[in-house]
Amino acid sequence: MSDIKTAAEIAKEKLEKIGEPTEEERLKWKYGSEGEKLAALYIKEDVNLASEVGKFEEKARKIITSGINDILLRNISLPHTEAARKTNKKAMDGLKALKKDKAAVENVFSRMRHVLDHYTQEGAKQKKQAYESLKAEFEAKVQEAVRQQTGVNAKMNIDIESQPQFKEEWQRLQAQMESQYSKLLDDYKKELVAIE
Repeated sequence: MSDIKTAAEIAKEKLEKIGEPTEEERLKWKYGSEGEKLAALYIKEDVNLASEVGKFEEKARKIITSGINDILLRNISLPHTEAARKTNKKAMDGLKALKKDKAAVENVFSRMRHVLDHYTQEGAKQKKQAYESLKAEFEAKVQEAVRQQTGVNAKMNIDIESQPQFKEEWQRLQAQMESQYSKLLDDYKKELVAIE
């Protein structure tokens, strides 16, 4: 029975194993959320990120900038709406303001903009074509199933778009199409993280 420990004893043992936090860990705890707050404020309002970061002590700036970069990168996404396009531009402007190597950042942004523009222009056309093709395919399958069951080759009006199987297949196809664009964006985001 002496092997049974209280929760306090278990917690104490775990704390002893972890040890004292490093100075960097303490700074991350203290300033990690500051960068996230500044990024959110920047996205919603118009604040000068460089001057806001400059208000903090030197040790904290790198951590704060890292937090800002993380949030701004997460805000770059496929532009499904006009608001998303504006958020993308704002996030890119914020990242560029904080990065030292502006030429490298602009190089990545140029490729990123190409993907985003292609998604907006060509992606919409591709989606429409894929939708119409899928719809025609499903209509043909339903007509064939009706013909096989009834033996009558009559054309029936069926609302294919409201069929659960059609909706499910369209969502799958859409996700597949968008994943190609998303993967490219993610690759560019990784490049941006590496740029100082």
